[in-house]
Amino acid sequence: MSAVADDSGNIPDRIFVLLREAIVEGGIAAGSKISEPELARAYGISRGPLREAIGRLEACGLVVRRPNLGARVVTLSSAQLLEIFHVREALEGMAARLAANNMSDTEIVELRRLLELHARQIDQSADHAYFQREGDLDFHYRIVQGSHNSRVIALLCDDLYHLVRLYRYQFGMPSKRGPRAFLEHQYIVDAIERRDAEMAELMMRSHVRASRENAERLLAART
Repeated sequence: MSAVADDSGNIPDRIFVLLREAIVEGGIAAGSKISEPELARAYGISRGPLREAIGRLEACGLVVRRPNLGARVVTLSSAQLLEIFHVREALEGMAARLAANNMSDTEIVELRRLLELHARQIDQSADHAYFQREGDLDFHYRIVQGSHNSRVIALLCDDLYHLVRLYRYQFGMPSKRGPRAFLEHQYIVDAIERRDAEMAELMMRSHVRASRENAERLLAART
C-alpha cells in the first residue's frame, strides 16, 4: 500500500478503488478485520475519507459490519456464488436484449475488436485459459454498458460486478471451458449485430447458465 497524495482528485474515491482492488485480488484477506488506524497510516490519509470509502465498500457487499466486531472483508460461500449466477442469468440476458436494440454500430465494431484481443490471449495461454481483465476489457461489462439502461448498469456493473470478481479470485476455479465460452461470446455478438434481441437474450442466458453449471461441477469435485 502506498500513500495517497492530497493534491489531485477525490481522496475517498481513490481510496475506495484501492481498497476494492486489494479485497478483490486477495491483498486484504477474506474475513479479515478492517483496521481504520492501520489503513489510515498505510495510505497517509485522515480517518474521515477512509470511513467514507469503507462505507461504499459495505454498500457494494465487499465489507460487512457485525455488532462488537467492526468491519470485516466479506467471507463468501459456494451457495452465494450460485445465487449470483442465477441473478446474472436473468439480468445479463436482459442486458443483451437491450444491447441488440441500443448499441451503436461503432460499439459493436469495438466489441468485435475486443473478442479479437481475447482470441489472441487464449491462443497464447498454455491451457487456453480465458480470464478477462476488468472494465472495458471484460466482454460482459461491455454488453451491460451497451444496454444503455442506467438501472441495469448500476445493478450489474456496481452492485454485482466486483462480487463476481471476488469469487473468481477467492475460489480460483481453473476451467477448460475457455474456448467454448469464447465461442458463445461470438454467438452473442452475432445476434446483437443482427439486431436479434430475442436471440441475444437466449444466447446470453444459456452462456451464463453454462458457466454456473461448470462452477457447480468444480465445486462438487472439491467436496
